[in-house]
Amino acid sequence: MQLPDGLVAVVKRDCPTCLLVEPVLRELGAAVWCQDDPDWFDGDDTSLELSHRLGVETVPTLLRVDGGRETARTVGWSREQWAELTGVPGLGEGLPDHRPGCGSLSVDPSRADALEARHGGRLASRRVQLADLEDEHEALFDRGWTDGLPVVPPTPERVVRMLRGTTCDPGEVVAVVPPDLVPCTVEKVAVNAVMAGCRPEHLPVVLAAVEAACAEEFALHGLLATTYFSGPVVVVNGPVAARVGMNSGVNALGQGNRANATIGRALQLVVRNVGGGRPGEVDRATLGNPGKLTFCFAEREEGSPFAPLAADRGVPGDAVTVFAGAGVQPVVDQLSRDAESLARTFAACLRVNAHPKLPLAFDAMLVVSPEHGRVLREAGWDRTRLLAELDGLLRLPAGELVRGAGGMAEGLPPGAGDGDVPKFRPGGLLVAHAGGDAGLFSAIVGGWVAGETGSAPVTREVRV
Repeated sequence: MQLPDGLVAVVKRDCPTCLLVEPVLRELGAAVWCQDDPDWFDGDDTSLELSHRLGVETVPTLLRVDGGRETARTVGWSREQWAELTGVPGLGEGLPDHRPGCGSLSVDPSRADALEARHGGRLASRRVQLADLEDEHEALFDRGWTDGLPVVPPTPERVVRMLRGTTCDPGEVVAVVPPDLVPCTVEKVAVNAVMAGCRPEHLPVVLAAVEAACAEEFALHGLLATTYFSGPVVVVNGPVAARVGMNSGVNALGQGNRANATIGRALQLVVRNVGGGRPGEVDRATLGNPGKLTFCFAEREEGSPFAPLAADRGVPGDAVTVFAGAGVQPVVDQLSRDAESLARTFAACLRVNAHPKLPLAFDAMLVVSPEHGRVLREAGWDRTRLLAELDGLLRLPAGELVRGAGGMAEGLPPGAGDGDVPKFRPGGLLVAHAGGDAGLFSAIVGGWVAGETGSAPVTREVRV
């Protein structure tokens, strides 16, 4: 809308100060737009489009416009400020010198999101119109946009609200999402974050997770197409975890925390709805695992024997690490009170990852609980020390791993040699710290295939 040159005002009739200055506005011959009564002045702004575009927060607002551009503005009524802006002395004879204005209808919380969605020009996504008799939740199921559970309908107002969680431009491309290799914008991530049930403050973590999962080395297309169990697991580090309410303690790998559940779910919905990674199509998992719905937790940095996982991987502060995880294997050791004994328990359980006769084939993540972590901390063991111990304990005799050994056809091909073979490739075993204070239990999250044919963990910074 092109503003006329001269004096322009925005008012509403339900504002005592606007009523007070009506004679002054008429005396000045200002072009006046009214927010709530189209018949009070010539300008009708009951749609609030003009108020929104001008960023009006208080009425009355008086502006000077030159060459179609605003050059000066004042809000409320102040005889001195109005005289300075208009160049007309002695305005409002008989009126008080000053009166504050009222809140603009355009910033009313019940209207602001709809106005931003309608007139803000930030949203580029296609609008899908539903028939009057369609149930919106069933319509989303019918269109294949859900993960099997109901999703939050991504109305323009909700997407606008979600985008306030980041300073990134909605049109910025976050990643190219496999398998269809579709460029995914911040707005598209926000749409799926709404559907997942995220809050706006969760969006930066979701954006980082999408970026990490779509990195070439993570091999998301292969992870989708495999018949194996795996899907993305998101581990969050830094102050952002507490800031957005993530759980790193009791039941950290389970249900009940909105941030954990919805951040991981949003990533999975982006893969499904933007990238086309749907079960039964590109996703060919024989059995899958419940973590393919959502698998996200924060590392418990407080009291940990280890530096934060992301920091050890070269990204300090707020960051996510994405790992191709296949599910949770319990580790029980209620008796070890020294680090050496506990490490042997970890090694024995890690040896059976995927299959006890398949070394160098599958990665894993060991999630050490606080009670087990205390044993390591009191012994002065950090992550490097634990991994070195496990590497030594997980060097397996090749003769026991060949096909047929132990009466099992699975294993290494003949001619594997007589030496020892490491269970994990270099960097193929991650170690994190999470869980409640009580319970001498840890967990192994089995990974997908390792090396050039598989997936490598990826860590990315969380940017607001």
